[in-house]
Amino acid sequence: MSKDIDLNRRLSKEEAIELIKHGDLKELGKLAYQKKKMLHPKGVTTFVVDRNINYTNICWVDCDFCAFYRHEKDEDAYILSFEEIDKKIEELLSIGGTQILFQGGVHPKLEIEWYEDLVEHIHKKYPQITIHGFSAIEIDYIARRSNISVSEVLKRLKAKGLSSIPGAGAEILNDRVRDIIAPKKLDKDRWIEVHREAHKLGIKSTATMMYGTVESVEEIVEHFDEIRRLQDETGGFRAFIMWSFQGKNTALAAKYPEIKKRSSNTYLKLLAVARLYLDNVKNIQSSWVTQGSYIGQMALLWGANDLGSTMMEENVVAAAGAANSMNQEQMIALIKDIGEKPAKRNTAYEILERFY
Repeated sequence: MSKDIDLNRRLSKEEAIELIKHGDLKELGKLAYQKKKMLHPKGVTTFVVDRNINYTNICWVDCDFCAFYRHEKDEDAYILSFEEIDKKIEELLSIGGTQILFQGGVHPKLEIEWYEDLVEHIHKKYPQITIHGFSAIEIDYIARRSNISVSEVLKRLKAKGLSSIPGAGAEILNDRVRDIIAPKKLDKDRWIEVHREAHKLGIKSTATMMYGTVESVEEIVEHFDEIRRLQDETGGFRAFIMWSFQGKNTALAAKYPEIKKRSSNTYLKLLAVARLYLDNVKNIQSSWVTQGSYIGQMALLWGANDLGSTMMEENVVAAAGAANSMNQEQMIALIKDIGEKPAKRNTAYEILERFY
């Protein structure tokens, strides 16, 4: 069936389901690569030098798939001081970094003023650093805890220096799945609404998907469709990033032993269909952090045009057992190895430095 796909016509949900279930992996790769070339004809593959800063690991949401969170009274619970955050930013600047991905657990007691002070402190002290921070569930909870609207939270944080928000917390945008893997987390429509509000205010975001738990193929395609429909409406998503569930050390893997680690072939197939389906999302990142550098490189031939971040620091996925790392030089070499042109970008996908 994959041979019958017209790349100039929008893929239907039924076609996407069929491709995932029965499509040939190599044929899908060819189609996704062609689609990528239509969107990125110059053959440039980008990456960003950044650092994940988890300002706290304290979280009340208790997602079964997460091995990172702690409760307030746990011995290893923390909230980083501004001085500790400054040190991490200065280390990032020393290697030419341009962005911090700023996320925490969902702290039960922190209110909007704390977040305003934090964003303002970083933005004033390090104006050259882009603050890409706070997932939909963090923003939603700050609003509820502070007794203000989501729009008000976003306006106030933007005024202090927040540039864009990450797509974390999407998992699978289907409430049956969400009720199993993260019953305390905001529902599908609320996740969409937070991103819609951000886009209305000129705050761009990314869209993500974590697959490999209890979802069906149909629910994966439903997720793709939710992203595509909001993008049709707002145009606010800069990129799509997809990764597989990392089960080590998680309650979910213990609770559902039938959940098996998904293969690299599954990752590449889903990535290719995502590239074909999300015709209105220009950039798709490779998830080398969960897949390793080799499959991360292969992803560039299956539709991804961005190698993501060098991730000077990554704690959440690492806590669940993934321990891959890569620096700028390794990324450049991987991109050149498949005949593409490496370039360092910023959060807005503007090219800062070319290596070709």
